[in-house]
Amino acid sequence: MIDLACLCGAVRVMVAARPDFLNECNCQLCRKSGARWGYFPPDQVQVEGATATYCRTDKPDPGADLHFCPTCGATTHFTLTASAVARHGNVVCGVNLRLAEAGDLAGVELRFPDGATYSGEGPVPYLRTAEVL
Repeated sequence: MIDLACLCGAVRVMVAARPDFLNECNCQLCRKSGARWGYFPPDQVQVEGATATYCRTDKPDPGADLHFCPTCGATTHFTLTASAVARHGNVVCGVNLRLAEAGDLAGVELRFPDGATYSGEGPVPYLRTAEVL
């Protein structure tokens, strides 16, 4: 189990296991939220504390609601929007693993998807070769 907390400690996120990989995407949402995402089935993520949400307005049908601490502003996780759940099911929860202690992620692969240029069609392009933390 990995136990994460926002800066002020008001929001805690617990995940059942280490992720297979992390994504450090360069799209506006990921870059400006400072997130390094690990992906989990929703039933493997437990959130304690109240969060505020933001749903991006620059896309006609955004797929994620971004959650953050209303006190310190730290991005904690994302959940799928209702329209994304209707299309795909409630299949993933993204957790901001920048909130983790470095030792908790040792040996995990870090990938760099090019979300800034990705059209949503076909395979996701990558900016550079993955690293191992």
